[in-house]
Amino acid sequence: MRFKKFVMFLFVAALAIILAACGSDKEENSSGNKNQSENTSNGSEGSEELEGSVVIDGSGTVFPLMSRLAEEYMVNEQPGVSVEVSRAGTSAGFEKFLQENGTNFNDASRLIKDEEKAKADELGIEVKELKVALDGLTIVVNQDNDWAKELTVDQVKGIFLGEYTNWSDINADWPKEKIQTYGPNENHGTYEFFYENILEEQDLVSDINLQQEYSTLVTLVSEDKNAIGFFGFGYYDSNKDKVKAVGIDFGAGAVQPSLDTIAEDGDYAGFTRPVFTYLNVNHAKEKPEVLDYAIYVMENTNKFAGETGFAPIPEAEASSLVDELKALQ
Repeated sequence: MRFKKFVMFLFVAALAIILAACGSDKEENSSGNKNQSENTSNGSEGSEELEGSVVIDGSGTVFPLMSRLAEEYMVNEQPGVSVEVSRAGTSAGFEKFLQENGTNFNDASRLIKDEEKAKADELGIEVKELKVALDGLTIVVNQDNDWAKELTVDQVKGIFLGEYTNWSDINADWPKEKIQTYGPNENHGTYEFFYENILEEQDLVSDINLQQEYSTLVTLVSEDKNAIGFFGFGYYDSNKDKVKAVGIDFGAGAVQPSLDTIAEDGDYAGFTRPVFTYLNVNHAKEKPEVLDYAIYVMENTNKFAGETGFAPIPEAEASSLVDELKALQ
């Protein structure tokens, strides 16, 4: 009897040891699978969730495109990152960009100037130029203006240089009414592009009405029958119910600005310009969210260019810039 009890005890003890060993293996395997799953999740490229902020200022012309990209990025890509986009103007934006603890990006409707490059060097800021789209400088008039449908480049220059006082000075059949000129102020790259590239650095007519806000310009032109102004194609495109675009004759007949004609080698090439955002590379190397946003912009800028009034850049250019940005990772 005692022998049978002893045998039973040995059997139960052995069974307990076997069950304990199986449980340990199961727990170890479960733990190993869990760790493997975590490593796969955390290590997959592009799946990292970021937090922080990205601060952008600069061009009012580029603002609609950049704000659209920022919205998409925050909603669909990185909800934990706040992207703030302002529009002080290209030149005013560079002042905020080129300082200690300045903005992460500066949108610009012109190239960075030599003195701005020198300021960056002085501060030890590495700057990277990112070409994001093509814009067409657009000459606009009041909706009730039914005479100035087309102008030559020389006539546009003459109007904004003050060589013509009345519309009838351009064409005797046009109204004998004083021409009222409007445009963005000196804070904007659009002003500088117009002054440097169109007017060849000649002074604008002394009584031109220059404004900081493009929405104000649209309103002023829409309320003045004798008005003529200039700004980027996007602001015209979103306000076609308030102002009209003037066709420009570059020598082979008048061309209307459109997403089809705006191109550096297209029919509207004379008034076409690239627009940019400039990246503080120091910030991009220090803050993953800044570099991630820069890459997102160049991967998606052509997707949203058209709907915000810009012509796209060649895909090869965009892809090349993406590769250069990824090399900073």
